[in-house]
Amino acid sequence: MNDCCKSSAASQRSVMRCPICNFKGKSVQLITLKALLIPSALERLDPEASFAFCPNSSCSVVYFTEGSFFDKGDLKVPVFQKDEAPNVFVCYCFGWTREKLFKASQQNVNPIDQIRGHVQANRCGCEVNNPQGSCCLGNVTEIVNQWLGKIEKA
Repeated sequence: MNDCCKSSAASQRSVMRCPICNFKGKSVQLITLKALLIPSALERLDPEASFAFCPNSSCSVVYFTEGSFFDKGDLKVPVFQKDEAPNVFVCYCFGWTREKLFKASQQNVNPIDQIRGHVQANRCGCEVNNPQGSCCLGNVTEIVNQWLGKIEKA
C-alpha cells in the first residue's frame, strides 16, 4: 500500500475506452477490483484481464475490459464520480465526504493538508479503498475549490 498516491506503471498501459459511453478509461490494478467488487461480481472477474475505470458520471459502468464490464451495482461502495449524494466519500481512506468537505471549508479547516499528511505518513490505501484505484487528492482539491469559490462569491 505504500506509494498509493504516486503514479504507477499501470497508468501507462494502452488507452482503453468504455464499451458503453466510449470515454477513455484509466487503468486500475486487479487488487482494486478484488477489494471492491461484491461476491457475485468477483465470481465473474477474469484475473488475467487488464481493467480500466470509467470516469463518466452519466455512465453506470465502473470497470471494464475487452468484452466485459462491472457497473455501480457490482461494487460494495458508492462511486464518487457516479453518485452526487453529499454522504458519498471523496476520500475513501480517511472518510471525507462532500458534506464533510463542505463543513470543513466553512470552518477554515484544510482537509487537503490533513490528507496529504496521512499520505506522507504512508497511511493511505487508495488502491483498495478508492474505486478509481488511485489517490483521491485531485478529487478532494476539486471539491474544496468548488466550495471555496461558492463561499467567496456569497
